[in-house]
This record gives sequence, structure tokens and C-alpha cells, in this order.
Amino acid sequence: MQAALELRIREDLRFLYGAANAERAWRQIQALVAGFRAQQPLTQSQRLPAWPPDERDAILVCYPDQVQEPGKPPLQTLAEFLAPRLEGVINGLHLLPFYPASSDDGFAVVDYHQVAPQLGSWADVRRLGGSFRLMFDAVINHVSSQSAWVQGFLAGDPRYADYFIEIEGDPDLSGVVRPRTSPLLTSFARPGGEARLWTTFSADQVDLNYRNPAVLFAVLAALLFYASQGATYLRLDAVAYLWKQVGTPCIHLPQTHAVIRLFRAVLDLAAPHVVLVTETNVPHAENIAYFGAGEDEAQMVYNFALPPLVLHSLYSGDASRLTEWAAGLRTPGERTAFFNFLASHDGVGLNPVQGILPPAELEALVSGVVARRGLVSYKQGLDGAPAPYELNVNYFDALADPGESEPSGRQVDRFVLAHAILLALAGVPGVYFHSLFGSRGWPQGVTLRGSKRAINRQKLTRQALERELDQAQSLRSQVGGRLLALLRLRAAHPAFHPAGTQVVLKFHRSIFALQRTSPEGGEQVICLHNLSTKPVRLGFGLAAIGGRAALDLVSGERFPDNQNSIELQPYQFRWLKLQS
Repeated sequence: MQAALELRIREDLRFLYGAANAERAWRQIQALVAGFRAQQPLTQSQRLPAWPPDERDAILVCYPDQVQEPGKPPLQTLAEFLAPRLEGVINGLHLLPFYPASSDDGFAVVDYHQVAPQLGSWADVRRLGGSFRLMFDAVINHVSSQSAWVQGFLAGDPRYADYFIEIEGDPDLSGVVRPRTSPLLTSFARPGGEARLWTTFSADQVDLNYRNPAVLFAVLAALLFYASQGATYLRLDAVAYLWKQVGTPCIHLPQTHAVIRLFRAVLDLAAPHVVLVTETNVPHAENIAYFGAGEDEAQMVYNFALPPLVLHSLYSGDASRLTEWAAGLRTPGERTAFFNFLASHDGVGLNPVQGILPPAELEALVSGVVARRGLVSYKQGLDGAPAPYELNVNYFDALADPGESEPSGRQVDRFVLAHAILLALAGVPGVYFHSLFGSRGWPQGVTLRGSKRAINRQKLTRQALERELDQAQSLRSQVGGRLLALLRLRAAHPAFHPAGTQVVLKFHRSIFALQRTSPEGGEQVICLHNLSTKPVRLGFGLAAIGGRAALDLVSGERFPDNQNSIELQPYQFRWLKLQS
């Protein structure tokens, strides 16, 4: 195993840097791995493994200062708030960037190796790791313009020569794929003139130059440091844009995949308990390429098409598009799984459903969110014109009644139904903090923060949050209680194991239906979800799905083996466990 990993590393180094530089680079990587092993006495068997995942695995997505109280570092408050509430229900925590940063809510990282002092310390992070498997963000496409790396580069420090992509002259960059409408290049002052540097995401986020092996080593050192501080998952943020080559789209380049293979192989050598997760908000077919061959790139890939498809299905009351897409879901092997989610700190990406939703249905989706007071972010299209890129909206609000005449209970039913779909699908589910705890949008934040994404990024005070959760009739209490119960239900049934089989069933256009079977075949659950405002009676009977009696895990209702129809009320879902 070790010899095979070393061979893969050396091959990718030769591809990236040429034969002459590859051996030198390999020796430096060997030194990095040896240094890490010497400082980390725990063997893989002594650590809490995250792979393979099972039905009990779920990950909460959360800002480090999500819950605040006076006089206490937010990371400590977060640990005190989450640990008792989520014990035995959610075992993973995606802790959004907690490093010193200059903008973008933490994604313009100033120092990869520090915790922002206003948030707490590494000891606080490790404390959270005692209750949860932690996912750290590896924001490695770019660094803050205020970082020591950028400032050293601009000052002429030879240690940072070629750390960034400086563009001279006027090359044709019109074919570069852009996720933003901001300028691709930003001018920075330096002695003797200025430098025009590549800035994919903003003027404050300067892209790294992986053509320089020193950048690769510095990033690898950061990844291994994260492993030493308790990271079980490493989320590779915006990794699709990693390698730049003038004259290409600068997205999904073969060199990018080679760098990810290097990350995976080095981690498999030094810290094999660590799982790579790629975040690539791109069309579905391009997204799943980051699984690689199934054992050499990411173990988990964000399932970006799911959030917009669930919205579309609930807006239309028609599950056809979702059903067709889900029927084609595959991963390339047992060592891979989708990271399924509906909401996150970002908005609902539209790129992933390009080619899945026709233009008219995509426009209807955008209009539906705008009608619910959501916002739209734009990217630069291939023709240079702005094109819709992302829907900025709280997911509960995105599913709310735009006329505000619907009973609140119906809105909760619809929101919980959406999460039932999330939890029924094969993969590891991720649930955003504001979804789990029943938040609404924060439109004031858009003005205060100057960012459309702020609408779903409100920070909360612990006292007020706990007071609302303790009120049985509050939205937070209703949503939180039902979602936590659903997570417990999923965790109790091996049919929802990510490696179990999944068959998409077609019964009715308003019903999204799955048959989930445990890996050993001992448990089968038929998951039925009514996405419409009308009752639906399915006349197939249990004989069509195995001819056995069934127990609805959600309601507790029992169906005999000769049941000849099953009814679902608006936004009802049934998880029918077939009896042996």
C-alpha cells in the first residue's frame, strides 16, 4: 500500500513539475510526512475512523461564532450549546473558517495556522473535537491580500517569489470561467511599480500559484497541521479553480486533479483517517469527476444539484426531474459517498442544474425565490454578460408561502419533507445550523454586511436562541424537534447506510420514492414523499414492493401484506420498513 502511494505521488509530481524537479519535490514530501508521523504518536487504529460512514453519520454546518454570549470565546459557547443537544444524533461538525481572515466571513484567510483570537484557541477547537468529528475548511485556492505571503511577495521577499500569478501584458483571458462578476485581475502596489495578480473571487482573495512547488509544500504542511489539530474531514474550498493556464478555462484542469491526487496520497500515507471533501459548485457531471477513480481523489463530493432540484420539485409539485436525476446517481466505488445537503452558508447554486432543468424551469425557480424575498447573485457568463449563479435565501423562506396566507404548520411540514428527502438519499447528510434550528432569513444583514449571502448567515445570542427553543410552539422548537427526531430515526436503521443499495421508484409524478436496502440485505425501507399540495393515493399495494407487511417508521402505522393502496397527505412522507 505504501509503495503504491509513493509511486502515485512521484508520477503526479513528474506530471506537474517535470522529471528534473520531481525527485527533489518527492524528498521534500517525504520529509513532511516523516515529520508529521514523528509528532503524531496515535496510530490509525487508535483514532475514531470516519470511513466507511454508516447510517449514524450526519454533519452540522456551522460558523465558529454562530452562538454568542458576553465574556466568553464563541468556540467555547458553541461547544456548550451543541454537545448536549446533539449527542447521539449528529456526530460531525463542519466548523466554517475560524482562522484570522480579512473578509468573506472567514474565506480570505490571513494565516492558515492560527485560530482568530476573538473566536478562541486551538484548545477550544480540540474540545469540540472531543464531541464531534470535525471538518475544517482548507481554503487553498487563495489567501488574503493581508496575509504574510502576499505582503512578503509585494515587498520582494524571495521566500514568496512566484507564490502568486502575476499577469504582464494583455493576454486573452476571455475564456476563463468566472464564478463572480468582479475583475479577474487586481493591481497591487510594490516597490518599483505594481503587480497585477489573479483574483478569482475578490480583490482581497489572491490566488495561489501551484506551478511553484513551494506553494504545494506550504499547503500540504497546512493540511497535515489540520490533521494534527483534530480534523477528520478536510473540505477543499473552490478547488475546481486551483490551477491556472492562460488560454484555457482555468477550471477542472488535469493539473488540478493531479494536485488533489497528491493531497489524497500524502494524507493516506501520513493521516489515513482524514477524509477529503471537494466543494465544486459546477454542473453535476463535472462535479462528480472529483471522485476520481474512486480511491485516488475525494472520498466525498458535495451533491450540489440536490438543493435546487428539491426547491424546483416543491415549487412545481412534480418530482419528475428529481426522480430522473436521482435514478442516475452513482459513485465510483465503496470508498466514496455523496455529501448531501440542502442549505449551507452559501446560497443555492444554479450551475449544478445546468443541463438538468430546462431554461424555462430554471427561470421559474429563480422567480420563485425572488417572490419569497430571496436574492440572486450573478457570475460573468461566457459572453461577458452577467448570468444568475446563486440564489441567496434562507431555505425555510425559500419553501415558505409567498402570499403569507398558508398556516405555519403546513410550512413546517414542507420544510421537514425536504429534509426527509435529504436524509433518505444514499450518502452522508449535512444540515446547516439555521435549518436545524428553524431560523428565518436575515435581510437586514445584506445591508449591514454588504453581501447578499449574509441573508442566511445571522449570528445568534445563546440566551435568545435557547429561550425560543424552550418554547414548544415556536418555529425553532417545532423545526428543531422534528428534524432531530428524523435524524434519530435514520440513525437507527441500517437501510440508510451510505453503502446500502438505492433504487429510485416511479409511482406518481408528485411522489419521490426510493427503496433503500442495508448493505447486508437484512432491512428494506420504501421511502415515499408527497411533494404536492394534494393528497395522493398510490394504488400499487405492498405486493408490488415485496409482498410483505410494512411499518411506517415515521407515523408508527402498520400495513398488512395485502394492503392494496397507500395514501399520502400533502407534504406527508412515509418510510415503510418491510417486515421479514
